[in-house]
Amino acid sequence: MNTLLVIDIGNTNVSLGVFDYGAGDANGKLGDHWRTGTHREQTSDEVGLILGSLFAQSGRELGEVDDVIISSVVPPLLPIYERVSQKLFGQPPMVVGPGIKTGMPVRYENPREVGADRIVNALAAFELMGGPVIAVDFGTATTFDCVSEDGEYLGGVIFPGMHTSMEALFERASMLHRVEIARPKSVIGKTTTTALQSGLLYGTAGVVDSMVARIRGELGPARVVATGGLATLIADHSEAIERVEPFLTLEGLRIIYEKNRSK
Repeated sequence: MNTLLVIDIGNTNVSLGVFDYGAGDANGKLGDHWRTGTHREQTSDEVGLILGSLFAQSGRELGEVDDVIISSVVPPLLPIYERVSQKLFGQPPMVVGPGIKTGMPVRYENPREVGADRIVNALAAFELMGGPVIAVDFGTATTFDCVSEDGEYLGGVIFPGMHTSMEALFERASMLHRVEIARPKSVIGKTTTTALQSGLLYGTAGVVDSMVARIRGELGPARVVATGGLATLIADHSEAIERVEPFLTLEGLRIIYEKNRSK
């Protein structure tokens, strides 16, 4: 059995997953998965301790890991995780970036500007649903990544994520307070808390539906898949989102690994 550790280093969270490959399996199956906070000051020793604890908690051993693949949008942390891979697993990780094979042409004016996670999501969405397709990721930023019918990455849209918007609002409005992001009983809030919850939830769902309609005006009848921690909540109130895939990014990393691993 071969075991792959995939790591996506985001601005707010680090998502990790373990894919297991049975004898003769071309595609791995996601086993355990975890999410930790992103801390830019972490050392490789601290990251190693966290990884060891996560594996032990799930009844697994670090020694099971045969290969590692990483995508990162936090440049200072990438060398830390590369060092961890070398220390714990005795080899450098595969890193999503220039030179790695994805099978997806990137039609951005400067392909190096595209975050690694956006390419990973786009590739996974196309493999899952075909094209044209829009991958919506609810993270620190809410991103829309667009793939053509022929599997080309065309670009997309970026706007502030729900938590980012909420923090910016509370920093500037003295009378407003942080609230749990949840569905209020009605759209018209009867308290400041429910008014904020309504604005965050239904406002975001409305933006998603409006943005998808505008994208489809250029791209055609594209399908829509969503991922990220808030994807299920938003999808319940969005007409555009057809499918939620919580582990879209992890699956995308698996797909890229399989396209690049030594035969």
